Amino acid sequence: MAARTFKGNKAALPSKPCAGCGRAMSWRKKWRASWDAVQHCSERCGRQNGKTA
Repeated sequence: MAARTFKGNKAALPSKPCAGCGRAMSWRKKWRASWDAVQHCSERCGRQNGKTA
């Protein structure tokens, strides 16, 4: 799992664009179980751009 091999280099973490604003969002520990389902960088961005779930 990526969380166990993380040594402080954030560039090595996976990233993908936000579906709402297009900004690059990097992997977070709280998203480890649902990274494939994460579409928005924040709850606020999801509310403003409409949830597509």
